[in-house]
Amino acid sequence: MTTGYVWNTLYGWADTGSGSLFPSDATAGLQPIGHHLAHPDTKRRFHELVAVSGLLEKLHQIEAVPATETDILRVHTAQHLERIKAESLQPKGGDAGDGVSSFGRGGYEIAALSAGGAIALVQRVLDGTVDNGYALVNPPGHHATRATGMGFCIFNNVSIAAAYAKEVLGVRRIAVVDWDVHHGNGTQDIWYEDPSVLTISIHQHLCFPPESGYREERGAGDGYGYAINVPLPPGSGDAAYLHAIDRVVEPALRTFTPELILVASGFDASILDPLARQMVTSGGFRHLTRRMLEIADETCSGRVAFVQEGGYSPHYVPFCGLAVLRELLGEEFVDDPYTPIVTTQGGDVLLDHEAAAIEAAAGLVAEL
Repeated sequence: MTTGYVWNTLYGWADTGSGSLFPSDATAGLQPIGHHLAHPDTKRRFHELVAVSGLLEKLHQIEAVPATETDILRVHTAQHLERIKAESLQPKGGDAGDGVSSFGRGGYEIAALSAGGAIALVQRVLDGTVDNGYALVNPPGHHATRATGMGFCIFNNVSIAAAYAKEVLGVRRIAVVDWDVHHGNGTQDIWYEDPSVLTISIHQHLCFPPESGYREERGAGDGYGYAINVPLPPGSGDAAYLHAIDRVVEPALRTFTPELILVASGFDASILDPLARQMVTSGGFRHLTRRMLEIADETCSGRVAFVQEGGYSPHYVPFCGLAVLRELLGEEFVDDPYTPIVTTQGGDVLLDHEAAAIEAAAGLVAEL
C-alpha cells in the first residue's frame, strides 16, 4: 500500500495570535497567552511524531504547491480573496472573517499553500501515484464559506481540491465525509446547490457554528438531498461514530457512487480535546479509517484522500493522527500512552439516545 503524505514547514508557522480563543483584550479581561487553542504546534507535533515513529520513511512524501487564485476562486468570492490578500500585507496580519480567527502577516501565502497541499494529494491519488493519502495541512478549511473565513479557517481546502478534481481532472462525482467535531458548514455552503458533490458531516450537535448542522439542512435546488448532517449528542464515542459510518455514511456512498472520497479529518472529537465534548479514542479513529478504506474500495476503486481539519489537544492529536496513518499504510495498530486512561472512560458502548440520533439521520439517505 502506497500512502501519500503532505506536510510543509510553513504550516507550523501560521500565526493565530495571542488570545486563547478570542483575541486578547485587556478591557474585557482576556489576557494574552502564548498558546492559542488553534496554535499550529498541535499539527507540528503530529508531524514530528510521524517522523520519530519511523512512519515518515514509509510514506510517499508529496510537495505542496500554493493554490493559484484561479483555484481559490472556483469556490470563493473575489471579495473574500482580495480581503485576505490585503490584510495579509498588514504589519500584524488580519482576520479570516469572524473577528476571532487571526492570521499574521503572510497568512495568505500559508493559506494558499494549505489549499495547494490538498490539491497535490488529490492529484497523486487520482493519477495512481499513491493508493491513498493524508494531507497534514494548516490552517484548516471546512468552516470557510464562499464569502468568508471563520472558525480558524481562511480558505476551504477540501472544497478547493474537490473543485480542482472536477474542473481540471474531470471527476464527475465527489463525496466529502467530514468527521471533525464541528459542523462542516463552509463545505456545505459551497456545494449546497450542486448534486455532483455529496457532503456528509458527523459532528457534535450545536458545538460550532451556532445554529448550524441540523438534519433539516438538506441542500437546495438541484442539490437537495446531497447535504447530509449527522448531529450527535455530547459524549458520543467510538461506538457511536462507527455506527454513524455503518448506518449513514456507507449506504449514502453506495447510493451516490462517488469517483473520489475526501475525508475532512478533524481530531477534535477526541476524548482529550478542549473544544468539544466527544469521546473518540485513537483506536476509534483507526477503525473509522479502516471503514472508509473499505467503503472506498467498494465504491470508487479505493480513491480516498484525507485532509486535516481541526484538533486542539497538543497531547492527543499526534497519536490520533498516527493511528490513521498506520491504518492507511496497512500497519498494525499500536496502543498509545494514553490508551490505559482513555479506554476506561466510556464511549465504547452505543447508547440508546446516540443510536436514535443516528437512525434519524439514516432516514435522509433515501432522499439521495
